[in-house]
Amino acid sequence: MIAHVLTRRIKHVLLSIALACAPLTARAAESPSDAARAFDFEFGAWTMHLKRLAKPLSGSTEWIEYEGASVVHKVWGGAANLGEIDVTGPAGRIQGMSLRLYEPATGQWHVRFANARTGELGQPMIGGFKDGRGEFYNQETFDGRPVFVRFVFSDITPAAFRLEQAFSADGGRTWEANWIATFRKVG
Repeated sequence: MIAHVLTRRIKHVLLSIALACAPLTARAAESPSDAARAFDFEFGAWTMHLKRLAKPLSGSTEWIEYEGASVVHKVWGGAANLGEIDVTGPAGRIQGMSLRLYEPATGQWHVRFANARTGELGQPMIGGFKDGRGEFYNQETFDGRPVFVRFVFSDITPAAFRLEQAFSADGGRTWEANWIATFRKVG
């Protein structure tokens, strides 16, 4: 029990350091009300193309591609939202859900993901948007070793955007993209 508590505290400290060292501030550049509406661009239905690295952090360059759909629903007037993805490809089907919650006290968003395969809601990615780009960070365990995780929302227009997930096994000095998704608005 004590080891579990210490591990959680160490993760919290490391995540705090990663956020402090991030290349851009996690706080939104706009007013708090604007920051609370940072995900408004994503509400609605989208087509989704996903490239997923087959074996992250292994030196592999094999990508697996998927096609499908994403729908994002506004909750609490936009201060929270729920996104669903459903994609299929040669490696099977991925059904996932993203829960994003805005924290007014810090001006940051907490983004959590759940995969239908496991049904578990992951640890929050914490961050925000600045100059049309969103960056979110956390620390997880991948293949038995701790890694930093980064989500980047970019190339945001009314009709399209890009989401990239990357891992760092060296404390944030280098990043390897392992999940690249492009979205196109339906209708």
